Amino acid sequence: MSAWLPVAPCTPRDCAHHEGARRAPLPATALLLAGCALTFLGVLSVPGVLLLAPARRDRLTRRWAYAVVRAFGVRIRVTGVPVEPTRPRTGELVVANHVSWLDIPLVAAVLPARMVAKSEIRTWPLLGPFAALGGTLFIERDRLRALPDAVRALAGALASGSRVAVFPQGSTWCGRGGGGRFRPAAFQAAIDAGAAVRPVRISYRTAGTDTAGAAAFVGDDPLAVSLWRVVTAAGLTAEIRILPPVPAGRGTGRRALARAAQSAVARDSANLPASSVHH
Repeated sequence: MSAWLPVAPCTPRDCAHHEGARRAPLPATALLLAGCALTFLGVLSVPGVLLLAPARRDRLTRRWAYAVVRAFGVRIRVTGVPVEPTRPRTGELVVANHVSWLDIPLVAAVLPARMVAKSEIRTWPLLGPFAALGGTLFIERDRLRALPDAVRALAGALASGSRVAVFPQGSTWCGRGGGGRFRPAAFQAAIDAGAAVRPVRISYRTAGTDTAGAAAFVGDDPLAVSLWRVVTAAGLTAEIRILPPVPAGRGTGRRALARAAQSAVARDSANLPASSVHH
């Protein structure tokens, strides 16, 4: 375990299971094939999409990410502070709790951003080249000596005006209890770049239950098993709550900024009116 690679106590056996209504195998299989096909189509389209103007590229990314989540049978609900999905004039660090592989397209569907990912993903078939072409910032999370370079790279992206999304818990958590604490390194990059921090809260629920078990992707849970659990969970809804930005000034310490963002995400907050609800 390191500062970049914490270990969650969540396990597939204890946390990743579905207790509600289930889809029959045939419609579940259809959803699985549709979701995988759309994902593959997105990978093939990346070189062409990168030739488009930034505003049009972001619009297509949002639509594709939204379509991927819906293709897997998951409804999307957006609540909280209305924000423009277009790129901010100054850099913005989007920080969210981490529950599932679904978190990545869910954030992209609402706030398109450069993602931060572990360096191993660069070598993955299909997803690696896709992530690299999409501007993903790769970091070596298991080497503390690489931490300063990672912070500088992240600060540079923010200073250039990019929106960057990171899951500062460093690992997926099932959503029960408080989850992992936010690691401060990414927040130092926001301070160095003078960028705002945008907390985002992600939660999943199915009809009649508030648990995230169907969507949770924790521990050594195989991806294929998680995919099947998602498509067989009838009525699965992903909620993304967009919270007010937290200013990151030079006088703010990274640990204090991380705690402020974590507190905002952890609160079941604010009973904010829904900015939009998609079915």
